[in-house]
Amino acid sequence: MTRLLAAMATSSALVLTTAMPAAAAPRGREDQWWFSAWAIEKEVWPISKGAGVTVAVIDNGVNGSIPDLQGVLVPGTDVTSRGGDGQIGPTTDLEDSHGTAMAGLIASQGTGTGYVGVAPEAKIMSVNSNFSVWDKAIRYAADHGAKVISISQAFPARSGCSLQIQRAVSYALQRDAVVIAGAGNNGEKFNEPMEPANCAGVLAVGAVDNKKRPWAGSERQRYVAVAAPGYDVNALRADGQVATDLVGTSQATALTSAVASLIRSKYPQMSAREVVQRLINTTVDAGPPGKDIITGNGIVIPHDALTAKVPKSAPNPVFAAYDKWAKANPVDAGIAPSPKRPMSAAEKAADESSDQAARNTMFLIIGLVVAGVLGLLFLVFIVVKNRKQTRRIAGMGPVGGPQQYAPPSPPGVGPPPGWGGPAGPPPPPGQQGGQPHMPPQGPGGAGPYPPR
Repeated sequence: MTRLLAAMATSSALVLTTAMPAAAAPRGREDQWWFSAWAIEKEVWPISKGAGVTVAVIDNGVNGSIPDLQGVLVPGTDVTSRGGDGQIGPTTDLEDSHGTAMAGLIASQGTGTGYVGVAPEAKIMSVNSNFSVWDKAIRYAADHGAKVISISQAFPARSGCSLQIQRAVSYALQRDAVVIAGAGNNGEKFNEPMEPANCAGVLAVGAVDNKKRPWAGSERQRYVAVAAPGYDVNALRADGQVATDLVGTSQATALTSAVASLIRSKYPQMSAREVVQRLINTTVDAGPPGKDIITGNGIVIPHDALTAKVPKSAPNPVFAAYDKWAKANPVDAGIAPSPKRPMSAAEKAADESSDQAARNTMFLIIGLVVAGVLGLLFLVFIVVKNRKQTRRIAGMGPVGGPQQYAPPSPPGVGPPPGWGGPAGPPPPPGQQGGQPHMPPQGPGGAGPYPPR
């Protein structure tokens, strides 16, 4: 992965300045040459300072504890495996300070070093990320209210923007976020296409110096849309000091993101599409005449971007490229449901085989259940039958009435009447078989319980 901030010399010099008085209005330092080139204090800040806009800085973390950034950060995150809130501690390492440097270009307060951001009233959301999880970082920023997503990072992608990142960019655009990325710093060497700058819908930024000349290291690619100051642009380090002699499309990206936040603050109802259209159509030509592959449509001019009348029919090549991709890939763009794909003959045969197997299994289960029930009923029948036979063998009479036991007769005396001998006299009225006569019960038993 390429960090887009580079040192112009072998070592970075430090510039230490006295802290600004708390009551003083912020103003750029003399070495912040883009302030005078863009007339920030005189022409831009009277119109907008970025209030009410959150800029997501997708980078390697921001130290929000240094004086210049205190009170600037809103809750962020770390989408890498480390976890965290997106903030880092102090460090003198320039590379590790990359995210802090980008945040300072956008919204530094100048309270520690006098170094001021172009949009000092904007808020920064730090999303600590790397190229392997850029998609998660972009989606997080879009889901948590970022209206501008600034990505001063790049990764060589000769085969084009990966589908994973392109889907995330589409996700952000549909949530009305402006996505801005650095064009890349290898223009003099390999000049590879860089991701995410090469993704459809991303505003890719090249770098120029204070004479409006293109920086030689800026990538020469058709995806470059605009250019901004990037040569000899100093930046905050994560230890709260200022590093000088820096160059890269990182700085150009952060400064363009700051200008986008100024526009979104001035025109809160303006869509991301219109913001990008306004940035492109208020540029000043640089490099070769007309649109070119190193500065795109030209250098961003904040005052014109805030005040010019831009017709709705003005060109918007960034969103034209996105619309073309989305039309060709509506499912990936998230603008159409995934259609049900017709099954092939092999899939149909496999599906039918699966259904038949399911039916066979169901029939087998039903058969086993029926056999089990029948077997249980047969077992009950056998048990009841055996119990009846046992009762008869033991001398038990039919169920339903009291039984009498015939005592053995004395020698020479026959059985009493009614037990198999000659009939004796009839029993008295109301007597039957030697027991009181009980009238038969009606259907349902002996009646209500308790008695009515």
